[in-house]
Amino acid sequence: MADHVEHVLMQWQAQRPDLDVSPMAVFGRLSRISQLAGAELRKTFAAHGLDAASFDVLATLRRNDPPHCLTPTELMRSAMVTSGAITQRLDRLEERGLVSRARNEHDGRGILVTLTEAGRELIDAALPDHLATEKRLLTPLSDAQRDALAETLHTLLETFGDTA
Repeated sequence: MADHVEHVLMQWQAQRPDLDVSPMAVFGRLSRISQLAGAELRKTFAAHGLDAASFDVLATLRRNDPPHCLTPTELMRSAMVTSGAITQRLDRLEERGLVSRARNEHDGRGILVTLTEAGRELIDAALPDHLATEKRLLTPLSDAQRDALAETLHTLLETFGDTA
């Protein structure tokens, strides 16, 4: 059974047989999977009153050691967004009482963002559902296929310089 990307590849082959469009098989499918999986994940986040951006901030804070706090710059790097985008996310989360911002005692000019108790409870409730959604989306793959895919994507990310 042909997927959407296979159809696109056949069209390009017919229109431009002189070009090797095989990279589109990878990047087209990565893009489609991202779109389709993203829609499913958004449903899970919405069930908890979150969006992907809010989930990302709360999860980033939660996976750090107590007291679950980071600087806005550290959050910005983790989320790979601009400072303006992280400020908007933090404003919304702070309004909801899910994070708090306070002066950094070690650096009077800096700010620390801390996960509140309400924020911790929310992310602790949302995370199992998020993982269940991801697991459901990967159900068609065997454990070996999933591991191989994860390793292949890891290798590709390293070539882009995406390392810790």
